[in-house]
Amino acid sequence: MNDLSELQLDLGYTFKDLDLLVQALTHSSHANERNAEVLDNEQLEFLGDAVLGFLVSDFLYRAHPLLTEGDLSKLKGFFVSAANLVKYAERIRLGNYLQLGKGEEKTGGRTKQALLVDGLEAVLGAVYLDGGIAEARRVILPFFEPQIEDIGHSERQLKDFKTELQEQLQSKHLGRAEYVLASEAGPDHQKLFTVEVNIDGESVARGVGLTKKAAEQAAARQALQRVWSRGEARAREGEA
Repeated sequence: MNDLSELQLDLGYTFKDLDLLVQALTHSSHANERNAEVLDNEQLEFLGDAVLGFLVSDFLYRAHPLLTEGDLSKLKGFFVSAANLVKYAERIRLGNYLQLGKGEEKTGGRTKQALLVDGLEAVLGAVYLDGGIAEARRVILPFFEPQIEDIGHSERQLKDFKTELQEQLQSKHLGRAEYVLASEAGPDHQKLFTVEVNIDGESVARGVGLTKKAAEQAAARQALQRVWSRGEARAREGEA
């Protein structure tokens, strides 16, 4: 297994009981090839799934207390979905640390969505056991907070981020923003929209909203930060 110090650095948490982290990273295929004393991560995954569900519900309620129960449930379903969680697992390069059996190793288990998501949930369960709910919240909050804050519900429509983004692009000669509907989930009367904003053909941000317009505004808001950084980089290149 790779040195776990870098993973702990990426998580922002140092384990008191490192065996918990090792177990969280151990897939059943690896444990089965060893012996009965090697614990796999299935129990920690079960616990982590419950901890994650609670924390996301808590984040959503605190950030958007006026949303209906139906909207909160729909949003929670998106945030804890495998398609969303796998991005965070990839960000911390979790696949590099998984302990897999020979069969999973040969079939690309380190990049399989299911294994990465299960591993992430197991790691969160391990953090909870090792440090408690406050530490689990601190570890997972940076992943979810920007998304949850940028849902783009009615209160965030007071500012037109799409117009501001386009003005910034024009001033920095960075092209035009194009908004693409990446996905929509749920029944017609309760849809959740995910919109991707592309600049010069490159995807730079995604936004989630209870309406397509709200998702576009959320995507534009996140893209504004990246446009500013890109403009500053080009300015420095011009001075060089």
